[in-house]
Amino acid sequence: MATLDFKTFSKTNLLELNIDKLTNFDAEIAVIGCLLWDNRSYEKISDFLDEQHFSNENNKNIYKVIKRLLDQNILVTPITLKNHLENNKENELDNLSYLNQIKDSTPSTHNAYQYARLLYDLHIKRSLISIGNEMVQNTIENTEDLEGSSLIEIAENNLYNLSQTGNIDRKHLPFKEALKDAVDIIDKSFQKEGKIVGIPSGLRDLDKKLGGLHNSDLIIIAGRPSMGKTALGTNIAFNASKSYKESKDELGNRTVIDGGKVAFFSLEMSAEQLATRILAEQSKITSNKMRKAELTKEDFKKIAKISSELENLNLFIDDNPILTIPTLRARARRMSRLYDIDLIIIDYLQLMSGSSTFRNDGRVQEISEITRGLKAIAKELNIPIIALSQLSRQVEQREDKRPQLSDLRESGTIEQDADVVMFIFRESYYLERLEPIKKAEDSDDKYNEKHERWRELCENSYNTAEIIIAKQRHGPIGTIKTHFDSNFTKFSNLSNKEYDNISE
Repeated sequence: MATLDFKTFSKTNLLELNIDKLTNFDAEIAVIGCLLWDNRSYEKISDFLDEQHFSNENNKNIYKVIKRLLDQNILVTPITLKNHLENNKENELDNLSYLNQIKDSTPSTHNAYQYARLLYDLHIKRSLISIGNEMVQNTIENTEDLEGSSLIEIAENNLYNLSQTGNIDRKHLPFKEALKDAVDIIDKSFQKEGKIVGIPSGLRDLDKKLGGLHNSDLIIIAGRPSMGKTALGTNIAFNASKSYKESKDELGNRTVIDGGKVAFFSLEMSAEQLATRILAEQSKITSNKMRKAELTKEDFKKIAKISSELENLNLFIDDNPILTIPTLRARARRMSRLYDIDLIIIDYLQLMSGSSTFRNDGRVQEISEITRGLKAIAKELNIPIIALSQLSRQVEQREDKRPQLSDLRESGTIEQDADVVMFIFRESYYLERLEPIKKAEDSDDKYNEKHERWRELCENSYNTAEIIIAKQRHGPIGTIKTHFDSNFTKFSNLSNKEYDNISE
Protein backbone atom coordinates (compact mmCIF):
# COMPACT_ATOMS: atom_id res chain seq x y z
CA MET A 1 0.00 0.00 0.00
CA ALA A 2 1.45 3.35 -1.04
CA THR A 3 2.21 5.77 1.76
CA LEU A 4 1.61 9.51 1.57
CA ASP A 5 4.51 11.72 2.54
CA PHE A 6 3.50 13.99 5.45
CA LYS A 7 4.80 17.16 3.79
CA THR A 8 2.76 16.33 0.71
CA PHE A 9 -0.24 15.39 2.87
CA SER A 10 -0.08 18.65 4.83
CA LYS A 11 -0.39 20.65 1.60
CA THR A 12 -3.22 18.52 0.25
CA ASN A 13 -6.77 19.77 0.59
CA LEU A 14 -8.54 16.89 2.30
CA LEU A 15 -11.82 18.01 0.75
CA GLU A 16 -10.49 16.98 -2.66
CA LEU A 17 -9.64 13.42 -1.60
CA ASN A 18 -12.21 10.96 -2.95
CA ILE A 19 -14.80 13.76 -2.99
CA ASP A 20 -16.69 12.07 -5.84
CA LYS A 21 -17.69 9.31 -3.43
CA LEU A 22 -19.41 11.89 -1.22
CA THR A 23 -21.76 13.32 -3.85
CA ASN A 24 -24.81 11.80 -5.48
CA PHE A 25 -26.12 13.69 -8.51
CA ASP A 26 -28.89 11.15 -9.10
CA ALA A 27 -30.23 11.59 -5.56
CA GLU A 28 -30.23 15.37 -6.02
CA ILE A 29 -32.35 15.29 -9.18
CA ALA A 30 -34.57 12.61 -7.57
CA VAL A 31 -35.38 14.98 -4.69
CA ILE A 32 -36.16 17.83 -7.09
CA GLY A 33 -38.21 15.50 -9.27
CA CYS A 34 -40.29 14.33 -6.28
CA LEU A 35 -41.07 17.95 -5.44
CA LEU A 36 -42.05 18.76 -9.03
CA TRP A 37 -44.40 15.76 -9.15
CA ASP A 38 -45.95 16.36 -5.74
CA ASN A 39 -45.35 19.58 -3.78
CA ARG A 40 -46.61 17.82 -0.63
CA SER A 41 -43.35 15.81 -0.57
CA TYR A 42 -41.75 19.00 0.77
CA GLU A 43 -43.46 18.42 4.13
CA LYS A 44 -41.38 15.26 4.63
CA ILE A 45 -38.01 16.95 4.15
CA SER A 46 -38.39 20.67 4.91
CA ASP A 47 -37.31 20.27 8.54
CA PHE A 48 -33.76 19.23 7.72
CA LEU A 49 -32.86 19.62 4.03
CA ASP A 50 -31.34 22.93 2.85
CA GLU A 51 -29.77 24.00 -0.41
CA GLN A 52 -26.31 23.72 1.17
CA HIS A 53 -26.79 19.94 1.20
CA PHE A 54 -26.66 19.84 -2.62
CA SER A 55 -23.21 19.55 -4.24
CA ASN A 56 -24.21 20.55 -7.79
CA GLU A 57 -24.50 24.35 -8.03
CA ASN A 58 -27.40 24.29 -10.51
CA ASN A 59 -29.38 21.78 -8.39
CA LYS A 60 -28.55 23.84 -5.30
CA ASN A 61 -30.01 26.97 -6.90
CA ILE A 62 -33.13 25.12 -8.12
CA TYR A 63 -33.85 23.67 -4.66
CA LYS A 64 -33.29 27.08 -3.04
CA VAL A 65 -35.96 28.64 -5.30
CA ILE A 66 -38.36 25.69 -4.80
CA LYS A 67 -37.94 26.01 -1.04
CA ARG A 68 -38.65 29.74 -1.12
CA LEU A 69 -41.77 29.34 -3.27
CA LEU A 70 -43.22 26.45 -1.27
CA ASP A 71 -42.62 28.34 1.99
CA GLN A 72 -44.81 31.07 0.43
CA ASN A 73 -47.47 28.48 -0.55
CA ILE A 74 -46.83 29.06 -4.27
CA LEU A 75 -47.45 26.11 -6.60
CA VAL A 76 -44.22 24.75 -8.07
CA THR A 77 -44.14 23.15 -11.55
CA PRO A 78 -41.48 23.25 -14.27
CA ILE A 79 -43.40 26.11 -15.91
CA THR A 80 -43.92 28.27 -12.77
CA LEU A 81 -40.40 27.54 -11.60
CA LYS A 82 -38.85 28.62 -14.88
CA ASN A 83 -39.99 32.21 -14.32
CA HIS A 84 -37.96 32.35 -11.08
CA LEU A 85 -34.79 30.85 -12.53
CA GLU A 86 -32.22 32.43 -14.77
CA ASN A 87 -30.86 30.30 -17.62
CA ASN A 88 -27.31 29.16 -17.09
CA LYS A 89 -25.67 30.86 -20.10
CA GLU A 90 -22.21 29.59 -19.22
CA ASN A 91 -23.26 25.95 -19.72
CA GLU A 92 -26.02 26.85 -22.21
CA LEU A 93 -28.50 25.02 -19.97
CA ASP A 94 -32.18 25.57 -20.67
CA ASN A 95 -33.89 25.39 -17.28
CA LEU A 96 -37.34 24.40 -18.57
CA SER A 97 -35.91 21.52 -20.57
CA TYR A 98 -33.74 20.50 -17.61
CA LEU A 99 -36.68 20.57 -15.17
CA ASN A 100 -38.88 18.53 -17.51
CA GLN A 101 -36.13 15.94 -17.85
CA ILE A 102 -35.83 15.72 -14.09
CA LYS A 103 -39.57 15.33 -13.64
CA ASP A 104 -39.82 12.67 -16.34
CA SER A 105 -36.91 10.69 -14.88
CA THR A 106 -38.54 10.42 -11.43
CA PRO A 107 -40.63 7.23 -11.27
CA SER A 108 -42.16 7.77 -7.80
CA THR A 109 -42.52 10.33 -5.01
CA HIS A 110 -42.64 7.73 -2.22
CA ASN A 111 -38.88 7.80 -1.63
CA ALA A 112 -38.46 11.58 -1.26
CA TYR A 113 -37.48 11.29 2.42
CA GLN A 114 -34.89 8.55 1.73
CA TYR A 115 -33.30 10.57 -1.10
CA ALA A 116 -33.19 13.70 1.07
CA ARG A 117 -31.72 11.81 3.99
CA LEU A 118 -28.98 10.46 1.71
CA LEU A 119 -28.10 14.01 0.62
CA TYR A 120 -28.05 15.18 4.24
CA ASP A 121 -25.74 12.31 5.22
CA LEU A 122 -23.34 13.02 2.35
CA HIS A 123 -23.28 16.71 3.34
CA ILE A 124 -22.35 15.75 6.92
CA LYS A 125 -19.48 13.60 5.63
CA ARG A 126 -18.21 16.36 3.33
CA SER A 127 -18.39 18.79 6.27
CA LEU A 128 -16.40 16.36 8.43
CA ILE A 129 -13.68 16.30 5.80
CA SER A 130 -13.80 20.11 5.70
CA ILE A 131 -13.40 20.28 9.48
CA GLY A 132 -10.54 17.79 9.29
CA ASN A 133 -8.90 19.88 6.60
CA GLU A 134 -9.31 23.01 8.73
CA MET A 135 -7.79 21.20 11.74
CA VAL A 136 -4.72 20.24 9.68
CA GLN A 137 -4.31 23.75 8.24
CA ASN A 138 -4.86 25.50 11.60
CA THR A 139 -2.38 23.20 13.33
CA ILE A 140 0.35 23.55 10.70
CA GLU A 141 -0.01 27.25 9.89
CA ASN A 142 -1.30 28.45 13.32
CA THR A 143 -1.10 32.12 12.34
CA GLU A 144 -2.65 33.17 15.67
CA ASP A 145 -0.11 31.11 17.65
CA LEU A 146 -2.85 29.21 19.47
CA GLU A 147 -2.07 26.50 22.03
CA GLY A 148 -3.02 22.90 21.34
CA SER A 149 -5.89 23.06 23.86
CA SER A 150 -7.38 26.05 22.01
CA LEU A 151 -7.16 24.20 18.69
CA ILE A 152 -8.97 21.24 20.27
CA GLU A 153 -11.68 23.59 21.56
CA ILE A 154 -12.20 25.08 18.07
CA ALA A 155 -12.44 21.59 16.55
CA GLU A 156 -14.88 20.38 19.23
CA ASN A 157 -17.05 23.47 18.74
CA ASN A 158 -17.11 22.95 14.96
CA LEU A 159 -18.09 19.31 15.42
CA TYR A 160 -20.85 20.23 17.89
CA ASN A 161 -22.24 22.90 15.57
CA LEU A 162 -22.25 20.38 12.74
CA SER A 163 -24.10 17.86 14.92
CA GLN A 164 -26.81 20.44 15.59
CA THR A 165 -27.50 21.32 11.94
CA GLY A 166 -30.83 20.21 10.55
CA ASN A 167 -33.61 18.41 12.40
CA ILE A 168 -33.47 15.00 10.75
CA ASP A 169 -34.13 13.12 13.99
CA ARG A 170 -36.26 15.75 15.73
CA LYS A 171 -39.83 14.95 14.87
CA HIS A 172 -42.90 16.63 16.30
CA LEU A 173 -44.43 15.04 19.37
CA PRO A 174 -48.18 14.38 19.44
CA PHE A 175 -49.90 15.60 22.58
CA LYS A 176 -50.84 11.98 23.37
CA GLU A 177 -47.15 11.08 23.78
CA ALA A 178 -46.34 14.26 25.72
CA LEU A 179 -49.28 13.50 28.01
CA LYS A 180 -47.99 9.97 28.57
CA ASP A 181 -44.57 11.33 29.58
CA ALA A 182 -46.21 13.79 31.99
CA VAL A 183 -48.32 11.02 33.57
CA ASP A 184 -45.20 8.84 33.94
CA ILE A 185 -43.51 11.63 35.93
CA ILE A 186 -46.62 12.04 38.10
CA ASP A 187 -46.72 8.27 38.63
CA LYS A 188 -43.09 8.25 39.78
CA SER A 189 -43.95 11.01 42.24
CA PHE A 190 -46.94 9.01 43.52
CA GLN A 191 -44.84 5.86 43.89
CA LYS A 192 -42.37 7.76 46.07
CA GLU A 193 -45.15 8.29 48.63
CA GLY A 194 -44.56 11.96 49.28
CA LYS A 195 -40.84 12.00 48.59
CA ILE A 196 -39.62 14.59 46.10
CA VAL A 197 -39.20 13.58 42.46
CA GLY A 198 -36.12 15.65 41.68
CA ILE A 199 -32.61 15.32 43.12
CA PRO A 200 -32.70 16.40 46.79
CA SER A 201 -30.64 19.40 47.87
CA GLY A 202 -30.57 18.06 51.43
CA LEU A 203 -32.34 21.19 52.75
CA ARG A 204 -35.86 20.22 53.82
CA ASP A 205 -37.68 23.49 53.21
CA LEU A 206 -35.89 24.19 49.92
CA ASP A 207 -36.81 20.73 48.61
CA LYS A 208 -40.44 21.28 49.61
CA LYS A 209 -40.51 24.56 47.69
CA LEU A 210 -38.76 23.26 44.56
CA GLY A 211 -39.74 19.60 44.65
CA GLY A 212 -36.03 18.83 44.29
CA LEU A 213 -33.73 19.66 41.39
CA HIS A 214 -35.44 18.66 38.15
CA ASN A 215 -33.96 17.30 34.93
CA SER A 216 -33.15 19.81 32.14
CA ASP A 217 -33.51 22.77 34.55
CA LEU A 218 -30.92 25.57 34.73
CA ILE A 219 -30.76 26.76 38.34
CA ILE A 220 -28.96 29.99 39.26
CA ILE A 221 -27.78 30.53 42.84
CA ALA A 222 -26.63 34.14 43.18
CA GLY A 223 -25.31 36.34 45.94
CA ARG A 224 -22.80 38.98 46.90
CA PRO A 225 -19.29 37.91 48.01
CA SER A 226 -19.19 36.13 51.41
CA MET A 227 -22.89 35.23 51.32
CA GLY A 228 -22.08 31.52 51.00
CA LYS A 229 -22.60 30.65 47.33
CA THR A 230 -19.76 28.13 47.16
CA ALA A 231 -20.77 26.77 50.57
CA LEU A 232 -24.34 26.11 49.39
CA GLY A 233 -23.04 24.60 46.15
CA THR A 234 -20.71 22.19 47.96
CA ASN A 235 -23.43 21.36 50.52
CA ILE A 236 -25.88 20.42 47.77
CA ALA A 237 -23.16 18.43 45.96
CA PHE A 238 -22.32 16.52 49.14
CA ASN A 239 -25.93 15.90 50.17
CA ALA A 240 -26.96 14.63 46.72
CA SER A 241 -23.91 12.40 46.25
CA LYS A 242 -23.98 11.10 49.84
CA SER A 243 -27.62 9.99 49.59
CA TYR A 244 -27.18 8.40 46.15
CA LYS A 245 -28.91 5.04 45.73
CA GLU A 246 -29.65 3.14 42.54
CA SER A 247 -31.18 -0.10 41.34
CA LYS A 248 -30.62 -2.00 38.09
CA ASP A 249 -32.93 -4.27 36.17
CA GLU A 250 -32.03 -7.51 34.41
CA LEU A 251 -30.77 -5.60 31.36
CA GLY A 252 -28.51 -3.42 33.49
CA ASN A 253 -30.64 -0.28 33.10
CA ARG A 254 -30.11 2.12 36.02
CA THR A 255 -32.90 3.63 38.09
CA VAL A 256 -32.00 6.36 40.59
CA ILE A 257 -33.81 5.78 43.89
CA ASP A 258 -32.38 8.73 45.81
CA GLY A 259 -29.76 11.45 45.44
CA GLY A 260 -27.53 11.57 42.40
CA LYS A 261 -23.99 11.48 41.05
CA VAL A 262 -22.55 14.99 40.92
CA ALA A 263 -19.96 16.72 38.70
CA PHE A 264 -18.57 19.88 40.32
CA PHE A 265 -16.76 22.32 37.99
CA SER A 266 -14.74 24.64 40.22
CA LEU A 267 -13.14 27.60 38.44
CA GLU A 268 -12.20 29.40 41.65
CA MET A 269 -11.08 26.78 44.17
CA SER A 270 -8.85 23.75 43.71
CA ALA A 271 -10.10 20.20 44.19
CA GLU A 272 -8.02 19.97 47.38
CA GLN A 273 -9.65 23.12 48.81
CA LEU A 274 -13.14 21.78 48.07
CA ALA A 275 -12.26 18.46 49.69
CA THR A 276 -10.96 20.34 52.75
CA ARG A 277 -14.26 22.26 52.97
CA ILE A 278 -16.29 19.06 52.93
CA LEU A 279 -13.98 17.48 55.52
CA ALA A 280 -14.44 20.55 57.74
CA GLU A 281 -18.24 20.40 57.37
CA GLN A 282 -18.42 16.73 58.27
CA SER A 283 -15.75 16.59 60.99
CA LYS A 284 -16.71 19.89 62.66
CA ILE A 285 -13.04 20.88 62.59
CA THR A 286 -12.44 24.23 60.92
CA SER A 287 -10.44 24.32 57.72
CA ASN A 288 -8.43 27.14 59.32
CA LYS A 289 -7.19 24.71 61.98
CA MET A 290 -6.36 22.17 59.28
CA ARG A 291 -4.32 24.70 57.29
CA LYS A 292 -2.42 25.94 60.36
CA ALA A 293 -1.77 22.39 61.59
CA GLU A 294 -3.42 23.19 64.94
CA LEU A 295 -4.75 19.66 65.23
CA THR A 296 -4.75 17.36 68.20
CA LYS A 297 -4.34 13.60 67.84
CA GLU A 298 -8.07 13.23 68.36
CA ASP A 299 -8.74 15.74 65.60
CA PHE A 300 -6.49 13.84 63.21
CA LYS A 301 -8.16 10.52 64.05
CA LYS A 302 -11.54 12.10 63.44
CA ILE A 303 -10.41 13.47 60.06
CA ALA A 304 -8.98 10.08 59.06
CA LYS A 305 -12.25 8.35 60.03
CA ILE A 306 -14.41 10.85 58.11
CA SER A 307 -12.16 10.75 55.04
CA SER A 308 -12.38 6.95 54.89
CA GLU A 309 -16.18 7.23 55.00
CA LEU A 310 -16.15 9.74 52.12
CA GLU A 311 -13.76 7.84 49.84
CA ASN A 312 -16.53 6.40 47.67
CA LEU A 313 -18.58 9.58 47.48
CA ASN A 314 -20.24 9.91 44.06
CA LEU A 315 -18.73 13.36 43.55
CA PHE A 316 -16.37 14.22 40.68
CA ILE A 317 -14.40 17.50 40.70
CA ASP A 318 -13.01 19.34 37.67
CA ASP A 319 -10.92 22.29 38.86
CA ASN A 320 -9.58 23.50 35.53
CA PRO A 321 -9.68 27.32 35.88
CA ILE A 322 -10.41 27.88 32.17
CA LEU A 323 -13.86 26.73 31.10
CA THR A 324 -15.83 27.58 27.98
CA ILE A 325 -19.21 26.27 26.82
CA PRO A 326 -17.64 23.96 24.18
CA THR A 327 -15.18 22.47 26.70
CA LEU A 328 -17.89 22.14 29.36
CA ARG A 329 -20.11 20.36 26.84
CA ALA A 330 -17.31 17.94 25.91
CA ARG A 331 -16.34 17.21 29.53
CA ALA A 332 -19.94 16.88 30.70
CA ARG A 333 -20.67 14.40 27.91
CA ARG A 334 -17.56 12.42 28.86
CA MET A 335 -18.50 12.35 32.56
CA SER A 336 -22.06 11.39 31.67
CA ARG A 337 -20.77 8.50 29.57
CA LEU A 338 -18.24 7.32 32.18
CA TYR A 339 -20.11 7.94 35.45
CA ASP A 340 -23.82 8.53 34.60
CA ILE A 341 -23.74 12.05 36.05
CA ASP A 342 -27.13 13.22 37.46
CA LEU A 343 -26.25 16.82 38.43
CA ILE A 344 -23.71 19.46 37.38
CA ILE A 345 -22.65 22.38 39.60
CA ILE A 346 -20.51 25.27 38.28
CA ASP A 347 -18.66 27.69 40.55
CA TYR A 348 -19.06 30.24 39.15
CA LEU A 349 -20.74 31.60 36.00
CA GLN A 350 -18.81 34.89 35.61
CA LEU A 351 -15.49 33.02 35.54
CA MET A 352 -16.56 31.10 32.43
CA SER A 353 -15.65 32.23 28.93
CA GLY A 354 -17.69 32.16 25.76
CA SER A 355 -16.49 30.57 22.54
CA SER A 356 -13.93 32.50 20.49
CA THR A 357 -16.77 33.66 18.21
CA PHE A 358 -18.28 35.84 20.97
CA ARG A 359 -15.21 36.98 22.87
CA ASN A 360 -14.91 40.22 20.92
CA ASP A 361 -18.62 41.10 21.11
CA GLY A 362 -18.68 42.37 24.69
CA ARG A 363 -19.20 40.69 28.02
CA VAL A 364 -23.02 40.93 27.91
CA GLN A 365 -23.14 38.95 24.66
CA GLU A 366 -20.65 36.47 26.07
CA ILE A 367 -22.71 35.88 29.23
CA SER A 368 -25.80 35.47 27.04
CA GLU A 369 -24.02 32.76 25.05
CA ILE A 370 -22.92 31.06 28.28
CA THR A 371 -26.40 30.92 29.83
CA ARG A 372 -27.98 29.70 26.59
CA GLY A 373 -25.24 27.08 26.34
CA LEU A 374 -25.79 25.90 29.92
CA LYS A 375 -29.52 25.52 29.32
CA ALA A 376 -28.83 23.61 26.10
CA ILE A 377 -26.45 21.21 27.90
CA ALA A 378 -29.03 20.65 30.67
CA LYS A 379 -31.63 19.72 28.04
CA GLU A 380 -29.23 17.59 26.00
CA LEU A 381 -28.04 15.51 28.98
CA ASN A 382 -31.47 15.72 30.68
CA ILE A 383 -30.01 16.64 34.06
CA PRO A 384 -30.21 19.76 36.26
CA ILE A 385 -27.35 22.27 36.12
CA ILE A 386 -26.67 24.64 39.02
CA ALA A 387 -24.59 27.71 38.17
CA LEU A 388 -23.41 29.99 40.96
CA SER A 389 -23.42 33.67 40.06
CA GLN A 390 -22.23 37.02 41.35
CA LEU A 391 -24.54 39.98 41.93
CA SER A 392 -23.84 43.60 40.97
CA ARG A 393 -22.71 46.16 43.53
CA GLN A 394 -25.98 48.06 43.33
CA VAL A 395 -27.21 45.79 46.16
CA GLU A 396 -24.85 47.59 48.55
CA GLN A 397 -26.30 50.98 47.65
CA ARG A 398 -29.79 50.15 48.97
CA GLU A 399 -30.93 50.26 52.56
CA ASP A 400 -32.59 46.85 52.16
CA LYS A 401 -29.76 44.58 50.99
CA ARG A 402 -32.01 41.72 49.93
CA PRO A 403 -31.20 40.91 46.28
CA GLN A 404 -33.63 41.32 43.40
CA LEU A 405 -33.68 39.87 39.88
CA SER A 406 -32.44 43.20 38.50
CA ASP A 407 -29.22 42.71 40.52
CA LEU A 408 -28.06 39.77 38.41
CA ARG A 409 -24.69 40.82 37.11
CA GLU A 410 -23.88 41.60 33.45
CA SER A 411 -26.90 40.21 31.62
CA GLY A 412 -30.67 39.99 31.80
CA THR A 413 -30.44 36.72 29.88
CA ILE A 414 -29.38 34.98 33.10
CA GLU A 415 -32.91 35.57 34.41
CA GLN A 416 -34.43 34.79 31.01
CA ASP A 417 -32.66 31.44 30.44
CA ALA A 418 -32.85 30.15 34.02
CA ASP A 419 -35.71 27.95 35.21
CA VAL A 420 -34.98 28.81 38.85
CA VAL A 421 -33.19 31.85 40.28
CA MET A 422 -32.30 31.83 43.99
CA PHE A 423 -30.51 34.43 46.09
CA ILE A 424 -28.58 33.89 49.31
CA PHE A 425 -28.97 36.63 51.90
CA ARG A 426 -27.37 36.71 55.36
CA GLU A 427 -28.49 39.75 57.33
CA SER A 428 -25.89 39.06 60.02
CA TYR A 429 -23.12 39.79 57.49
CA TYR A 430 -24.30 43.39 57.17
CA LEU A 431 -25.35 43.87 60.81
CA GLU A 432 -21.93 42.82 62.13
CA ARG A 433 -20.43 45.71 60.17
CA LEU A 434 -22.88 48.27 61.57
CA GLU A 435 -21.85 48.30 65.22
CA PRO A 436 -22.87 51.70 66.65
CA ILE A 437 -20.09 54.20 67.31
CA LYS A 438 -20.50 56.54 70.23
CA LYS A 439 -20.86 60.11 69.02
CA ALA A 440 -19.83 63.14 71.02
CA GLU A 441 -23.45 64.23 71.51
CA ASP A 442 -24.61 60.75 72.66
CA SER A 443 -25.22 60.20 76.34
CA ASP A 444 -24.12 56.89 77.84
CA ASP A 445 -27.74 55.75 78.13
CA LYS A 446 -28.54 56.60 74.52
CA TYR A 447 -25.40 54.85 73.24
CA ASN A 448 -26.04 51.79 75.41
CA GLU A 449 -29.63 51.63 74.12
CA LYS A 450 -28.46 51.72 70.50
CA HIS A 451 -25.78 49.14 71.17
CA GLU A 452 -28.21 46.83 72.94
CA ARG A 453 -30.68 47.09 70.08
CA TRP A 454 -27.86 46.30 67.61
CA ARG A 455 -26.73 43.32 69.71
CA GLU A 456 -30.28 41.89 69.80
CA LEU A 457 -30.58 42.20 66.02
CA CYS A 458 -27.25 40.39 65.61
CA GLU A 459 -28.33 37.61 67.96
CA ASN A 460 -31.64 37.12 66.14
CA SER A 461 -29.91 36.82 62.76
CA TYR A 462 -26.87 34.88 63.97
CA ASN A 463 -26.27 31.57 62.15
CA THR A 464 -29.30 32.02 59.89
CA ALA A 465 -29.51 32.59 56.15
CA GLU A 466 -32.36 33.29 53.77
CA ILE A 467 -32.65 31.55 50.41
CA ILE A 468 -34.88 33.77 48.29
CA ILE A 469 -36.53 31.96 45.37
CA ALA A 470 -37.10 34.93 43.05
CA LYS A 471 -38.05 32.91 39.98
CA GLN A 472 -39.39 29.40 39.53
CA ARG A 473 -40.74 28.55 36.12
CA HIS A 474 -42.82 25.60 37.34
CA GLY A 475 -43.69 26.57 40.90
CA PRO A 476 -44.11 29.28 43.54
CA ILE A 477 -41.57 31.87 44.61
CA GLY A 478 -40.83 32.71 48.22
CA THR A 479 -38.22 32.73 50.96
CA ILE A 480 -36.99 29.88 53.13
CA LYS A 481 -34.76 30.17 56.16
CA THR A 482 -31.85 27.85 56.91
CA HIS A 483 -29.18 27.40 59.53
CA PHE A 484 -25.73 28.58 58.44
CA ASP A 485 -22.58 27.82 60.39
CA SER A 486 -19.87 30.16 59.12
CA ASN A 487 -17.14 28.26 61.00
CA PHE A 488 -17.71 25.19 58.84
CA THR A 489 -19.40 26.94 55.86
CA LYS A 490 -22.37 24.64 56.24
CA PHE A 491 -26.05 25.16 55.42
CA SER A 492 -28.50 22.90 57.23
CA ASN A 493 -32.13 22.70 58.29
CA LEU A 494 -33.45 24.91 61.05
CA SER A 495 -35.19 23.02 63.81
CA ASN A 496 -38.94 23.68 64.03
CA LYS A 497 -38.39 25.64 67.24
CA GLU A 498 -35.72 27.85 65.61
CA TYR A 499 -37.90 28.40 62.56
CA ASP A 500 -40.92 29.38 64.69
CA ASN A 501 -38.84 31.84 66.70
CA ILE A 502 -37.46 33.49 63.55
CA SER A 503 -40.90 33.62 61.92
CA GLU A 504 -42.24 35.51 64.91
